[in-house]
Amino acid sequence: MKILIAEDEPSFRRLLEEKLVMWGYDVIAAENGEAALQILQSEDPPRLALLDWMMPGLDGIEVCRRVREAAREPYTYILLLTSQQRDEDLVTGMEAGADDYITKPFKHNELRLRLRAGRRIIELQSELMAARDTFRVKASHDSLTGLLNHEEILRVLGQELARAGREEECVSVIMADIDFFKKINDTYGHLAGDEVLRLTAGRMHFLMRSYDYIGRYGGEEFLIVLPECCGECAASFAERLRLNIESNSLDTPEGVIPVTVSLGVASCKERELDATSLVKVADGALYRAKERGRNRVEVASGGEITT
Repeated sequence: MKILIAEDEPSFRRLLEEKLVMWGYDVIAAENGEAALQILQSEDPPRLALLDWMMPGLDGIEVCRRVREAAREPYTYILLLTSQQRDEDLVTGMEAGADDYITKPFKHNELRLRLRAGRRIIELQSELMAARDTFRVKASHDSLTGLLNHEEILRVLGQELARAGREEECVSVIMADIDFFKKINDTYGHLAGDEVLRLTAGRMHFLMRSYDYIGRYGGEEFLIVLPECCGECAASFAERLRLNIESNSLDTPEGVIPVTVSLGVASCKERELDATSLVKVADGALYRAKERGRNRVEVASGGEITT
């Protein structure tokens, strides 16, 4: 594990570095508080920091205070080295955001145990962050396809519409529906149907731009959000999706299954239109695509998009 030493006295800094290397740490040394703060604010900072309280320029307390004010993740565990003995001074250090302190002179084994406790806290925090991130993904993504779920894709669409309104940009949406999906389930079974959903979702996602969004709207329906994309470009992209899916049958454990999709496209620009209204217009275009034979793209007319 990487650890930062901030100590202005060269001989003591070298002694600390030798001991920490012996204990298996990857040591980064700083001669003063300014250098320590720069390291702790870098792209990949050490998770452990050993800061001398008294340093020229920024002292350890001020470095600690600035790190905590930034509130960056992941968390850095900070241990202060101090000659201060008064309770009020130690309280000041802890209130600045230090996690622990050790008074000089100290025994090497005591420092080793304090750092081991810090490592354990860092490990626990990493586990909590991983669990939090997993929960966030589960809360916002569809478990079968891995796409955004119904609530999240609508939230994203609302966000993009608000941004487009401020910047006078265009936003387009595509409602896509797998044709005759019930027949696929009835013919090949629900496990094969699930695989068709996963593979179709993955194929559409692969063809999108990095800043586009796709979510499972419900059942076999998908909603695609295309920021900064006009109606003509969205219709062209929808046709590319349709052709790609039609041209590549899906290889599932139950055999090769031909799949097609119907798509409805709607766009808006410089209008106060909410997400629900725009989706409703795209859904109307999708309904026409199904009505007119499926495996086709239908685009909503300007007259359908009203405030």
